[in-house]
Amino acid sequence: MESTSSAIIQPFPGQDANVWITAYRDEVLASRDPSTIEAYTRVLRKYVTWLAQRPGNYQQFHPQEITRTSIEFFLATLSSSSAKKQAKAALSGFCTWLQEEKQLLDRNPTHGVSVPAQALLAPRELSEDQRYVLANLIEREADLRGKAVFALGYWAGCRVSDVSWLLRDQVHVNGKAGWMTVGHKGGKTRTIDLTNGARRPLHEYLEQGTRKESAYVFTSQRAKKRLSAGEVDGWRWSEDGIHQWWQQVKTLARAAEHELIADITFHDLRHDFAHRARAAGWSLEEVAYYLGHITKAGTPAIQTTIRYVQVSRDQVKKKLKDIKG
Repeated sequence: MESTSSAIIQPFPGQDANVWITAYRDEVLASRDPSTIEAYTRVLRKYVTWLAQRPGNYQQFHPQEITRTSIEFFLATLSSSSAKKQAKAALSGFCTWLQEEKQLLDRNPTHGVSVPAQALLAPRELSEDQRYVLANLIEREADLRGKAVFALGYWAGCRVSDVSWLLRDQVHVNGKAGWMTVGHKGGKTRTIDLTNGARRPLHEYLEQGTRKESAYVFTSQRAKKRLSAGEVDGWRWSEDGIHQWWQQVKTLARAAEHELIADITFHDLRHDFAHRARAAGWSLEEVAYYLGHITKAGTPAIQTTIRYVQVSRDQVKKKLKDIKG
């Protein structure tokens, strides 16, 4: 007679969890927005890989190991409240499917898992030393592709999704001028002109950098991947890939440099750009347009932009001495 333990713990059917994630995507997610399908699929693949690596799982994925504890620990690895909420939604739907359609779970372990609201912190304004270290590090360590990606974050305030999904026919740069159309997130595109700081590295990369024959500007250096929902081809450098590259570049910093930039995210470049634009005299409406802070009605989303450029205690402290008696 089969033991109780061997009856409870059984390999995920089909051996490859990706087969089942694909089946879930085709059966349940097919009617969703392409960007949602792509995001949820990415979350599920990340989770099953993470779960298989937990102690005692021996690099295998078992459905019975999808527990509330495992989900809470996985969510804790994600950096932002929005990422946690998206991951919980993706996992909840997947678990419901495993429970109701495949009878592989007795209950949905995401029920009762809460994602606390993230406190709204003042967006990052980098110090001069941090700007210097980052610019120096990129010049020293990055290839043409990396230099162009950094330039779009630092000199154009682009999101990682803006960079990852940027199409070649949306970019118009030459040796003297440049502009491009960006805005994958939420389908809110905008056409922006580029400063020399953004244009020059982008032009050099397109002219001299190593790229795959792809519709996307920034291509992965790995083997061509399976085409996911909403993609033109399989060569796009993914958001996860860009984030991993950013972390890897920072590890190459010298000890004194690393202390200054260790916790700076790629998105912090966008925040810092907003601060520098305001310091240069841009209006809130101009910053909102350039960063793509647009309402559904097509007007500048000023409240979002204000969050990007809100003042800090240090800024006010520096100006106290200017008050006249």
